[in-house]
Amino acid sequence: MKDAKAMREFMVLSQIVARGVSDGRVLAAMNALPRERFVPSESAAYAYEDCPLPIGFGQTISQPYIVGRMLEALGLRGDEKVLEIGAGSGYQAALLGMLARRVWSIERIAALEERASALIEALGMKNVTIRLGDGFAGLPEEAPFDAIIISAAPIGIPSDLLGQLSPGGGVLVSPEGESGDQKLIRIERKGPRFEREVLLDVAFVPMVPGIA
Repeated sequence: MKDAKAMREFMVLSQIVARGVSDGRVLAAMNALPRERFVPSESAAYAYEDCPLPIGFGQTISQPYIVGRMLEALGLRGDEKVLEIGAGSGYQAALLGMLARRVWSIERIAALEERASALIEALGMKNVTIRLGDGFAGLPEEAPFDAIIISAAPIGIPSDLLGQLSPGGGVLVSPEGESGDQKLIRIERKGPRFEREVLLDVAFVPMVPGIA
């Protein structure tokens, strides 16, 4: 794509920095990762627009600002083990791979899982694994996780995912709520306590159980 680097830099400055995201590691990752590779070819020209884009099967790649805001809310330093629920295009999983030590991502739609896995492999990201599965169950065999990020909106955060957070300060970031009334929330686990913070209003596709 012509001038993709310049478009990425403009996206980060105008859409993300301008709205208050300041984590230097997040900004550097979003400046470096070619977002156009994660959208269908017919949408590549719109890859850096300030909006979500369809990726097929009723799913979307999230608005760049929301991706940046969610990643900043995780507060990753580089040594974490992370679980993503809803790989979708693989874009956020790839960013997580640039920000954390080890990333697992679960996708319920087989065609999206295959496409995202192929992209991650093509990018040479050895620390990111995308699996087909039911996000409501999480990945108990790899728990606990230092961070969990959910890329679709459950009505309420699944208890299995809360249980897979590290008790020593694990952080979960997710949209939550019914369509038309969703909030982005941050939950930090401190032993048996879960401290909850509402970040902003959002609009995500609903989180759906099972495998398709």
